[in-house]
Amino acid sequence: MKLVSFAASDSRPGYGAIKDGGVVDLSRRFGERAPTLRTLLASGALAGAAGIAADAKPDLPLEGLTFAPVIPDPDKIICVGLNYRDHVAETAKTVTEKPALFARFAGSQIGHLQPLVKPAVSDAFDYEGELAVVIGKQGRHIPAERALEYVAGYSCYNEGTVRDWQVHTSQYLAGKTFAGTGAFGPWLVTTDEIPDPSRLTLETRLNGQVVQHTTTDLMITSVPEQIAYISTILPLLPGDVIVTGTPGGVGAKRNPPLFMRPGDVAEVEISGIGVLRNPVAAEVP
Repeated sequence: MKLVSFAASDSRPGYGAIKDGGVVDLSRRFGERAPTLRTLLASGALAGAAGIAADAKPDLPLEGLTFAPVIPDPDKIICVGLNYRDHVAETAKTVTEKPALFARFAGSQIGHLQPLVKPAVSDAFDYEGELAVVIGKQGRHIPAERALEYVAGYSCYNEGTVRDWQVHTSQYLAGKTFAGTGAFGPWLVTTDEIPDPSRLTLETRLNGQVVQHTTTDLMITSVPEQIAYISTILPLLPGDVIVTGTPGGVGAKRNPPLFMRPGDVAEVEISGIGVLRNPVAAEVP
């Protein structure tokens, strides 16, 4: 099942299941019981939603839909840095014993087809195509061998980074969570369709040019190991997002550097999920 979050015509947040070129509006059917996709996951009603979608006709056309980030309101977004060896090599860093973690904020996210915003204060706006993991049920101290039981599904993420602000200090956060720089979508694909996240192909394109290409089995810290490690630090909650790391080929390490500019189009494609596509626009001060 593919689940999408969107902005409805009456300005309310909505979510639904993609079916036959349209969207079954689940938010209207669940109402106050589960007004957002995050609350649907938290209520444990994912199977019920699948049953409803199977029997219903689409309420909305997919074309022209205003996409929101897959989970617009997560409790947390945890990103994993330096998780592919080719990216470690191009940054001239070393592989750490434990995964390098940092956070993004929900306000930095946009949805599919919405503009990535190049900040006015920087000309070093970089792309980072990544696999996003969406947690489906609460857990703490989750063993790696059971970690995938806690996953609701997967999506694409363009973890746009403002490189000069990233290196202001030894902490990454300043360059990692500018408003409108993290694209998340186009939808969530549930685990019944992707039982093994290590068997996916990821490709990032800028204006149609392939700039990153990898397979997810090349992650240094696998998805189950990431879940085990992060859940040791604090409980993972339904709707939490883990952004699992970018491969080599980032713009900052090219010669000459290749950064995103207004008018560009960035795409992240992951097999079994689809294509996250976003134009790039200049920040309007």
